[in-house]
Amino acid sequence: MTEPAPHSAASSAASAARHAERYGTKPPVRRPWVLALLGVGVVVAGFVVAYLGFQKYGPKAIETEQLGYVVVDDSTLEMRVKVTRDEPRNAVVCFVRAMDRDGAEVGRREILVPGSEATSVQVSTTVKASSRPSAGDIYGCTEDVPSYLRLR
Repeated sequence: MTEPAPHSAASSAASAARHAERYGTKPPVRRPWVLALLGVGVVVAGFVVAYLGFQKYGPKAIETEQLGYVVVDDSTLEMRVKVTRDEPRNAVVCFVRAMDRDGAEVGRREILVPGSEATSVQVSTTVKASSRPSAGDIYGCTEDVPSYLRLR
């Protein structure tokens, strides 16, 4: 068996040199521009999220409000709807529906809301249903009026 060599000043100096070579002698350099770049990225991401949220949940070009409905008989529902538009001169089409007790759609109707001077108009309509309706609902409105509904 061989015996380990005693530690000497030369071996500890060589060990220190290997340590410095492996790990370096200076502390790591901090880069403040990386932190600034990350901060700018977070701010830009915040603006993007705010913009997308405003697009989805902000004010709409066409707002609707259901003013009421009356079940006339086993196959008829009368509805009153209020439509508010940003561009009141443009015609819009709204889709209303009659629903049964279970929430299933039993009737649907398209309502043409012609252009006018007023931003808000009230419209009444009758929806025919395949079975007894128990509620009315506004499905939605659009400015893309089909050609068969356009006034001539």
